[in-house]
Amino acid sequence: MFAHQGFARFWLAETVSGFGSYVTTVAIQVLVVLTLRGSAADVGFVNAARWLPYLLLGLVVGALVDRRRRQPVLVVTDLGRAVLLGVIPLLWFLDRLTLPVLMGVMVVFGTLSLLNDAATQSLLPRLVPRSALLAANARLDQSASVAQTSGPVVGGALVTALGAPLAVLVDSLSYLVSGVLTATVRVSETVAPRDGKLHLRREIGEGLAFVYRHRVLSPFAITTHGWFLFNSALTTVFVPFALIGLGLSAFELGVVLAAAGVGGLLGSLAATRLGLRWGAGRTVIGCQILMPVAWAIVVLAPGREEAHVLALVVVACGQFLYGIALGVSNANSMGYRQAATPDALQGRMNTTMRSVNRAMIVVGAPVGGLLADALGFRPVMWIGAAGLVLVALALALSPFRHAVHEAD
Repeated sequence: MFAHQGFARFWLAETVSGFGSYVTTVAIQVLVVLTLRGSAADVGFVNAARWLPYLLLGLVVGALVDRRRRQPVLVVTDLGRAVLLGVIPLLWFLDRLTLPVLMGVMVVFGTLSLLNDAATQSLLPRLVPRSALLAANARLDQSASVAQTSGPVVGGALVTALGAPLAVLVDSLSYLVSGVLTATVRVSETVAPRDGKLHLRREIGEGLAFVYRHRVLSPFAITTHGWFLFNSALTTVFVPFALIGLGLSAFELGVVLAAAGVGGLLGSLAATRLGLRWGAGRTVIGCQILMPVAWAIVVLAPGREEAHVLALVVVACGQFLYGIALGVSNANSMGYRQAATPDALQGRMNTTMRSVNRAMIVVGAPVGGLLADALGFRPVMWIGAAGLVLVALALALSPFRHAVHEAD
């Protein structure tokens, strides 16, 4: 896989930025809950701000990315995010960091991430042949899982030692390194000839039509939107549930998130074999059935008045299973999507699905937080797990169950 020209540097850049992102996963949410004294709803609003640009600009960005070389977009957005994250500790030092300000920073950060995501997923098919996309995505997931394993632990330790605002600087530096590495990737990019005019409505329509009229991609896209709705509520409530409901420390939160990384690594290592043996469809469906089981284990963790160590172990086990399911599922779903899509539509296919998926986060994250403040953490997490069950059943009954990968 690393013999393919340009992939090794691309993989390294993604790995470095991924490590920093998982540090920030801990730092930002601890920053909201402990430093800024926010509620579960506040965590939801900050998460929603992060993904709001996907709702507002996603379809437009997909059309624009398909008209341009993807590598320069990746470099500029990485460097931009490095600068932007460096602003957070500066604002904190000046005593100007508030929840509304943090949400504003997250909106700009999300805009840059939207551009980067569209270009990243669209560039990979230019680096490896379509028959190698499953393996390439599995390699990226493996490194992401290593980052997910170490990043939260390091993040928790940095938050404990330096405070959440300063821990964000690690992610800032990781984007700087990623941008420099991406600039050195050797890749041959060709852009389909255009008439020079920007036909956004037509080009966006082509992306929408391809995704939602495709016999196999359409049911996968629609059920994935539902998955993001319920999963965003679960992940939003999980952090205050762990910190407040179970009384875990920032470092212990990092440990349980790292357990998901370990599971993700194991899952990604098995993703290619399982996907080729069982097909992309059945493999992804099996993973989606496992996810609500994993969340049910988390919800059953004993409260803070009971055995603290037992709660830590139970939550870590649930996150471990969740990570396995994600690790196996991500490479198979992404590999199939990329292989089934013509190069000229890669950007629009990716941003069409991602923009609606992130729109579900914009809705699910604050609603999950508000419901948790009103009903409690556990009832809302049970609702989210039940929603994931319904999504898995709907996908299992769709034509996606017959999806298979291209062979060499």
